[in-house]
Amino acid sequence: MKILLLYDYPPSPAGLATQGHLLHRGLEEMGVDVHSVNFEAAQEKEWYYRWFEPDIVVGVGYWGHTPHLVLHPQRYGITPVPWLVADGYLANYAEVLEDLPLILVTSNWVKKVYIRDGLSGKNIEVLPVGCDTDSFMPRDKKDTKVAAVRETLGIADDQIMVLTVGGDAASKGGQEVMQALAINDTKAPDWKYVCKVWPQPRTEKQNFEDLQLAAHLGIDKNVVYTTSRVSRNFMPYILAACDIYAAPSRLEGFGMIQVEANACGKPVIGIKAMGMLDTMIHGKTGYLADVATEIRLREMVSGDDSGDGTVQKIVFKSPRIVDYRASVHDIAKYLMELMTDASLRDKMGQEGRKRVVENFDYRVVAKKFVEIVQRKLGID
Repeated sequence: MKILLLYDYPPSPAGLATQGHLLHRGLEEMGVDVHSVNFEAAQEKEWYYRWFEPDIVVGVGYWGHTPHLVLHPQRYGITPVPWLVADGYLANYAEVLEDLPLILVTSNWVKKVYIRDGLSGKNIEVLPVGCDTDSFMPRDKKDTKVAAVRETLGIADDQIMVLTVGGDAASKGGQEVMQALAINDTKAPDWKYVCKVWPQPRTEKQNFEDLQLAAHLGIDKNVVYTTSRVSRNFMPYILAACDIYAAPSRLEGFGMIQVEANACGKPVIGIKAMGMLDTMIHGKTGYLADVATEIRLREMVSGDDSGDGTVQKIVFKSPRIVDYRASVHDIAKYLMELMTDASLRDKMGQEGRKRVVENFDYRVVAKKFVEIVQRKLGID
């Protein structure tokens, strides 16, 4: 089996790049002949098509990347297998994707989204995102590298550290977590809430609004925002440094960092919806707060990535869910349980670690990928 992988290569710290990179590692360790190339590198992709002659081209992205992941390899007579996340409305690529022999998606929820947007689902298989459980693993808080993280964040040894990581915090449910912490504030043990966000122009306004909310709630002295750039080398240590990972995301097709937190032996607070229904077990590996609100749209304006090069208004037959909000009171209840019970945190963390190793380790995912390709495409 010869595989050419298309993704954001060389890999950046972003989720899609890590998704592709870990599949490459897993396949390579299995002895599969695999190469990676940037999904937008047209000339280099053609170079690989000509000398490597891959059996399939696997592209990591979302439906808007169809020209790079699907149409480009098809021009050269090579079978594309996109591995997609959900992002907005499928628009004008439904016919192209429906005709493919195989589409991979990151969760059952993503599969439902693509079916909602017009695909039959007959060619869609769920392949979860892999996790490097050799890097993301439980570590003692006295470990020098872990202790150094807490020191740089100003977290005392006896303080409970609650953590949220994302491009911005609000999309990961950070505002709901702040409201929950404010409810618990006077009753809870001494705590700090750390939001690790990525430095980018689009998040500056959101970060300011989040910090304003913290001040309004009277918890701003307990909230730490860190916006510096980091590599994937740092992430296992900041996750190991926390006591609770809280990210009841507003939109989450898989939840890579929630899975990595579990791999580090940390209990997770998520939301009872979307990809976390696949990755988390409520009451065992973490807590899933109920959905309090569903944000629905009746219409949308398609963008440049719609597939036909035009901008147009699309009116849905029925309103579509585009965002969720988790129950603040559920989050507060689950936070209090975890903040006041170290043995419960340890127990859930251990169960989470066990589940990740068994189901989401990158080697397990690579093996499942090969099984799917053999079953659906007959490629050995």
